[in-house]
Amino acid sequence: MAASVLGSVSALWRYPVKSMQGQQISSAPITERGILGDRAYAVLDKETGHIASAKHPRKWSALFACRAAFAEPPQLGAPLPPVWLTLPDGSVLSSAQPDADRLLSRALGRDVALVTHTPAAPTREADRTPLDDGAAQTVITQETMALAAPAGTFFDYAALHILTTATLDHAQDLYPAGRFEVRRFRPNIVVAPAEGQRGFVENDWIGHTILIGAELRLHLIDPCPRCVVTTLAQADLPHDPGILRTLGRHNAAASATLAPGVVFSAIAGIYASVLCGGMLCCNDAIRLVA
Repeated sequence: MAASVLGSVSALWRYPVKSMQGQQISSAPITERGILGDRAYAVLDKETGHIASAKHPRKWSALFACRAAFAEPPQLGAPLPPVWLTLPDGSVLSSAQPDADRLLSRALGRDVALVTHTPAAPTREADRTPLDDGAAQTVITQETMALAAPAGTFFDYAALHILTTATLDHAQDLYPAGRFEVRRFRPNIVVAPAEGQRGFVENDWIGHTILIGAELRLHLIDPCPRCVVTTLAQADLPHDPGILRTLGRHNAAASATLAPGVVFSAIAGIYASVLCGGMLCCNDAIRLVA
């Protein structure tokens, strides 16, 4: 397939601590483990051994209300910098503090540890209660993480998550009362498609390879199934189950089974693996090469 321009990088996001709010950045090195520093830290529930995840909001809503930012940008080949954590009450602590785990545990209401090394087989808990069944009992599942990511990572599935502005705009048109903002979907790379592309355009990119900038090559491997996280309140965004219902009604054709026994019918965005790393910058051109 001849190279064709798909669009350009509109925004980049890095999430230093899994399931906490992240940082919008202008550039970053990309390795096989995704954006350098992305999901480099996670919160370990000492009682269950699971990695804490906002996919179980009844247990971890306070975690989702925290914000993480690196004290300094991560550098290739250098030790991981500490992170500053802004807690739900507005207080700030450093991961380098000797009492960081104690203070974080108090804020989250559970005995936790902030970790940078994964368990041998990291798992999470997720709320898979059917959204449109008001009488359904809560369904909490235990799920294996990082099935399409390098070992030793905290990703839900793959190392990179890509979302287009066309998908957000199309979903907004379908549900004008909702607010389809990037923050709800937690992508790494936001793509502004080439002029004239509308709808859930990234669905058609799956299985192909893209070149971003001069050297970064990504293989687009799977659709990104959405869950209850997209509906949660954060900062000025309200709780809104209509976000997920809209995607389920209008973008279910690309459904995928990425967790044992669970079929996801609401899709927005795609996952990618890294074929060749490099520097990624906002406004970089994105080309379809294979």
